[in-house]
Amino acid sequence: PVINLPRAIDFIKHCVDLNPDIVLLPELFTTGFTDKIPDLAETMDGETVRALKELANENDLTIIGSFPEREADHLYNSMPVVTPDGIAGVYRKIHLFGEMDEQRYFTPGSRPGFFGSENFKAGLMICYDIRFPELARKITLLGADVILVSAEFPDPRINHWRTLLQARAIENQVFVCAVNRVGTDGNNTFFGHSMVVSPWGEIIVEGRGNEEILIADLDLEEVREARESLPVLEDRREDVYRLPI
Repeated sequence: PVINLPRAIDFIKHCVDLNPDIVLLPELFTTGFTDKIPDLAETMDGETVRALKELANENDLTIIGSFPEREADHLYNSMPVVTPDGIAGVYRKIHLFGEMDEQRYFTPGSRPGFFGSENFKAGLMICYDIRFPELARKITLLGADVILVSAEFPDPRINHWRTLLQARAIENQVFVCAVNRVGTDGNNTFFGHSMVVSPWGEIIVEGRGNEEILIADLDLEEVREARESLPVLEDRREDVYRLPI
């Protein structure tokens, strides 16, 4: 059984009372990072996704968070976008974290995560991905207004966490919404401090080190205003960046 799934469902049901458009969950929210990943991995039509589809459909919301996915002979750290109409896309973690030996279990993904509609576009990142500005820039150039981050970021790197999230927001002039795990797995402690950062790098809301629900309203007009005020993306020099060193 997926031990954490009922707890995640309970939290999602509490979120419903707040009338959200999107509910974002931590990295590997059903299992945590464990040496039992091969036994706990599921397919995209397994227990976890079926439960999320039912919740999304019944409550007219989108649910996003990563879980260990099994496809054929490969395991992935996968982040499906579960909407009222089904799965709108799946992001598989591109950058695997060697310090936690992720490569022992997971195959890295190879495509940026991106989804959206005419009025809203978002990029997806998982934990260690936030250390790679190239990925954040790629999904920004695809049209993202928001970057959604599902994470299991451990102590003692809270300053890295906060600084990296603000940097990704500032350099791409996007909102960054990041949810981090709390608690311990016996080897690592996870500090939480989930947060939402504005396109100007201001922290709109920040959690603490315990389980909690955070809510933020995003005015996507702020993205347009930031980019018109300081046209960083227009001033890029791709002709220079491509030159050999």
